[in-house]
Amino acid sequence: MCARAELLLLELKQRVVCCIDEAKAKLHTLSQDIWSCPELAYEETKSHDRLVEFFRQEEGWKVDSHFKLHTAFRATWSCGAGGSRQQQQQQQRRLNVGFLCEYDALPGIGHACGHNLIAEVGAAAALGLKAVLENTQEELLPVQVTVLGTPAEEDGGGKIDMIREGAFEGLDVVFMAHPSKEDASYLPCVAEHDVTIRYHGKASHASAYPWEGVNALDAAVLCYNNLSVLRQQMKPDWRVHGIIKHGGVKPNIIPAYTELEYYLRTPSRAELLVLKEKAEMCFQSAAAATGCQVEVEFARNKFDNMLRIAALEELYERNGKALGMDFTTDEDVLKNESGSTDFGNVTFVVPGIHPYFYIGSNALNHTEEYTVAAGDDRAQFFTLRTAKALAMTALDVLLQPELLRRVKQEFTEAKLKEERMLTGEHTEQSSRDNPL
Repeated sequence: MCARAELLLLELKQRVVCCIDEAKAKLHTLSQDIWSCPELAYEETKSHDRLVEFFRQEEGWKVDSHFKLHTAFRATWSCGAGGSRQQQQQQQRRLNVGFLCEYDALPGIGHACGHNLIAEVGAAAALGLKAVLENTQEELLPVQVTVLGTPAEEDGGGKIDMIREGAFEGLDVVFMAHPSKEDASYLPCVAEHDVTIRYHGKASHASAYPWEGVNALDAAVLCYNNLSVLRQQMKPDWRVHGIIKHGGVKPNIIPAYTELEYYLRTPSRAELLVLKEKAEMCFQSAAAATGCQVEVEFARNKFDNMLRIAALEELYERNGKALGMDFTTDEDVLKNESGSTDFGNVTFVVPGIHPYFYIGSNALNHTEEYTVAAGDDRAQFFTLRTAKALAMTALDVLLQPELLRRVKQEFTEAKLKEERMLTGEHTEQSSRDNPL
């Protein structure tokens, strides 16, 4: 990169910072409006409408208010168009940079995962990038800035629905950031699939003639114990956790119906297939032992692990450090494979980054204390700093074609590695199940 180009990039990054600072009041209001009206997955009508209104009030944005899903939206802004034929040619070469907003809350405790701040980060980064690009006098490649409002991350996986509907087609790279209690360019997110198990037996009087009954609670308890015993043969980083949601209606009635819900988690999609096969044997054997009928229903959407793009992580850390971020070096944090997100599925479709950011509190996510922290004014400085770092990273990619090529090459290699793992793990498991 020549010296002139480096100076231009530095100047544009400084202007991004200024543009986001100039918009901080309306961005704070946006975040507060979402925080003060928590809504559950697929029901985020007020938060959705507030974000749609926000972008419609901003000059130059084209807004699709119900994009693919009822509570999803898309806002786009483009630069670099020419005449009719030239415009068509440039449209084909246009770099499409995406920023994602989340805005669903948790039942009972509101925005305890700070999705109001995720929405603010996405909006702020997009506004800052647009303001810089539309006001520069330099000749730049044609660019499109896309904001996607993605509902139902906490339950259901709205991004997976949107992938299925083609919402991410045409994007070159995507950015979002998640509140935490530390700054990190990456934290491990694991593959996950929800499953509901239902046992159907036969009711009978538990004291007068229990032999006439078929005990669905026995099946549920055996299922629970089967999975607990399975843990001895599970890999250390596999997780199985669940509850008995329905265990019967009265002690003197043999339960005719029981229901369990489990989450299965592994570090990769390939390993998740293996764990699911083992878990299903636990479900079925409990039914066979008790004489019950069993229904096994896996959720419509499964969450994938996240593909890492080192080039984006390095850029984000460099920009974050320039803004004063102190990235964690705690190995216990950096190697803790804990949660799952539907952004993992996005990374199998488009290269992207999902960093975590400190919000001025040591509270843990999914607690009432974190709900308070996500709505506190102190979170604003850290939230906007994160938006600046994302927008600066987007500028790095847009102004340095070799970086975009590296990002896409890493993406291709990461996907190929996962596909090989998927084939290899499944073949290995089949060989174990069917030895010669």
